[in-house]
Amino acid sequence: MAKRLQEFGHHVRLATHANFSSFVKSAGIDFYPLGGDPRVLAGYMARNKGFIPSGPGEISIQRKQLKAIIESLLPACTEPDIETGLPFRAQAIIANPPAYGHAHVAEALGVPLHIFFTMPWTPTCEFPHPLARVPQSAGYWLSYIVVDLLIWWGIRGYINDFRKKKLKLAPIAYFSTYHGSISHLPTGYMWSSHLVPKPKDWGPLVDVVGYCFLNLGSKYQPQEEFVQWIQKGSQPIYIGFGSMPLQDSRKTTDIILEALKDTGQRGIIDRGWGDLGHFTEVPENVFLLEDCPHDWLFPQCSAVVHHGGAGTTATGLKAGCPTTIVPFFGDQFFWGDRVHQRGLGPAPIPISQLSVENLSNAIRFMLQPEVKSHTLELAKLIENEDGVAAAVDAFHRHLPSELPLSTTPSEENDHPNALQWFFLQIGRLCCLPCSLWNS
Repeated sequence: MAKRLQEFGHHVRLATHANFSSFVKSAGIDFYPLGGDPRVLAGYMARNKGFIPSGPGEISIQRKQLKAIIESLLPACTEPDIETGLPFRAQAIIANPPAYGHAHVAEALGVPLHIFFTMPWTPTCEFPHPLARVPQSAGYWLSYIVVDLLIWWGIRGYINDFRKKKLKLAPIAYFSTYHGSISHLPTGYMWSSHLVPKPKDWGPLVDVVGYCFLNLGSKYQPQEEFVQWIQKGSQPIYIGFGSMPLQDSRKTTDIILEALKDTGQRGIIDRGWGDLGHFTEVPENVFLLEDCPHDWLFPQCSAVVHHGGAGTTATGLKAGCPTTIVPFFGDQFFWGDRVHQRGLGPAPIPISQLSVENLSNAIRFMLQPEVKSHTLELAKLIENEDGVAAAVDAFHRHLPSELPLSTTPSEENDHPNALQWFFLQIGRLCCLPCSLWNS
């Protein structure tokens, strides 16, 4: 998306964690580092099965990482380039919801903010928030409100400190944040509507733009040893969990090897951050892999088994690969459910339930001809989409004709919408006991 925006003449700076610096720069995009350590964040999310801390010991880890991210947001929008010293000041901001300080920086700078994300964050009655495992449809819409509230109550101190000391803005109260919440911002979701259609209760501010692919595989040159291994047998099954940490990588590797042996399949094991592939001698039916673009690799495979990250899921489906998702946390369960509901793979296997039997059954499910047929049908639909063009179009379409002036928290909204009214009522109810006590 950044590359396409540059083609329209925009000066784009992409701010993310420092370990992605070379990746961003290799695409010809200006880079600026954000705070926080993605490995620490991934470990935290895996242990807590999501963003909400599961115990007192996890709270300090969460807050330290969030504080580092939040404090780096303003410099990312205003500081000169670290290497060249060239000046930079954002005139518009594109962010995802977990950046958390985005709305406050946009308010301080008086610039428009557009949310883009790979998992749903806008309340809907059609499915629950990906960070809330809600089994009953009656609680779907409310799950988004609960997740937002829990996160807000956990970070409000950092946000208000950030507003006062860095942004020179007035602090905000418990519920005031919802006057500028994501529900009232232009939002683009980067998945195919053929997999998850836009919910009927999402209004015109929300777009489902389609998947956005970078096509890294077009320049990839695989090792000759790997090419020969692929060609000398049946199409292999890819198994890898990307950036997910593993509590016992040796045990997980043994499960994978036994499942491949049990089903008579060849397999590509991607080492990843979890350090898979611990064995003294690599079996002939297995190739141990590191750092290979998925858009080159997956078309060589008969099926894929992975953690269910949005990007990995998208690339596998585009390649027409039946998919088994082994979710660790967050939206990975959401994508596992969507894949299964569409008949593109078996029910997801949470990492805690991964066993030789479960993985073997999942592999057999994926190898059924009708499953392959379903995935190929979806792959053709995805191939005809241009998510990047739709995302850039949505960004331009929602830009104001003139840059708005920064609003102050003291300004009153005379005509709150339904969501704002809902939180105003909660705020008044929460303040009622204090009013009675003071009287």
